[in-house]
Amino acid sequence: MKGKMTVAGIILGAAAFGICGCSDSADSRGTDAGKFSEGGNQKALTVAIWDSGQKEGLDQIIEDFTAATGVEAQIQVVTWDQYWTLLEAGASGGDLPDVFWMHSNEAERYMKNDILLDLTDRIASSESIEMDKFPEEIKELYQYDGKVYAIPKDVDTIALWYNKTLFEEAGISFPDESWTWDDYYEAAVALTSGDGKQYGTAMSPTNNQDGWMNVVYSMGGNVISQDKKSSGFDNPATVRAMEYVDKLVKNGMPPASTMAENANDVLFGSGKIAMLPLGSWMVAPMKNNEYIVANCAVAVLPKDAQTGRRVSIYNGLGWAISAKTENPQGAWQLVEWFGSKEGQTRQAQLGVSMSAYEGVSDGWKSNTDVFDLQPYLDMRQDVEFRPYSSSTVTWENKISEDLKEAWNGNITMDEACANITRDMNEILAEED
Repeated sequence: MKGKMTVAGIILGAAAFGICGCSDSADSRGTDAGKFSEGGNQKALTVAIWDSGQKEGLDQIIEDFTAATGVEAQIQVVTWDQYWTLLEAGASGGDLPDVFWMHSNEAERYMKNDILLDLTDRIASSESIEMDKFPEEIKELYQYDGKVYAIPKDVDTIALWYNKTLFEEAGISFPDESWTWDDYYEAAVALTSGDGKQYGTAMSPTNNQDGWMNVVYSMGGNVISQDKKSSGFDNPATVRAMEYVDKLVKNGMPPASTMAENANDVLFGSGKIAMLPLGSWMVAPMKNNEYIVANCAVAVLPKDAQTGRRVSIYNGLGWAISAKTENPQGAWQLVEWFGSKEGQTRQAQLGVSMSAYEGVSDGWKSNTDVFDLQPYLDMRQDVEFRPYSSSTVTWENKISEDLKEAWNGNITMDEACANITRDMNEILAEED
């Protein structure tokens, strides 16, 4: 999951959790979060996340946890960019939150530098954590040097949201499982008004998991080699996919300046764009948007006409604990609660996100009756794990920079792919 959230209420700044190790919110009760006093007077664990849309459901799970264990915990939400800045500051000498989300972009760096608590023995002795019920790729993501550093939290897939009203006004049939990327392009062009008032779709260079990566893998390309030693942007299939994306940019999307100033979900929620690939983590804010509820629906992503593949890039977050927490037992109790079958089932039922635990995410689609969420579950039939290596952030940033040059018309997409290949290979060659 990529955490670019735009919903109001996201907490910004160092006070949110990390540098001072406490929360300045009204709910903090003046305590130093994550600490226990000598007399046993319990202080609330700090829990850091980056998605405000998940907070309400997670708060309910924590309420159940506190009622059962007596251990209090408070969630602080921090924007995606601020999240990693503050975690790094905490890891470099400040205080980290007790419990926090870990992501494929950063997991290896945090594990290899002893920032995360080793959970291996705790998992082995747990009666409620069943690691064999979690997807292998997500489990492997949070293992390093034979040890386990996070419990899988969720899985996510990508589906296509579309504006029924705009489709009907244009006389275009709704997207369905027969759609190819060619159909998607034709509809995007037809739904673009030409006067700047309406566009067919939107995608920015940073929309990788929930954007262009799905096209790449559907068309038989790849972002990185399986051994993680070389870029896939010199693969002809990858180039073909990115040239397709380039056509979408030029003929069916808002100008780059518009997308830079307005998040795609905001454009979609205001009727500015007609179609938008979105991750399952976005369902919570979507179901709370009156315009989207009244006008929009969900379909599976298109497939490629040549390969026949309909691919969703998927990922899974992990619940991790700071190696320096002053309450490792309480923090582990909370992570164990989140990772148990009961906790994972509750997460799905509350609509927090699809769960990582095998077999419980079917309940997730019933968390709302305003949308049919089955397409997200259908997209699990052909998935590719989100590309990563030990330096993911570095080469992802270079990809975004090179794609922006193409998006802005400064270079061709072929040139961008060549530049990305060079940049990625240089970065990957320096990995351990």
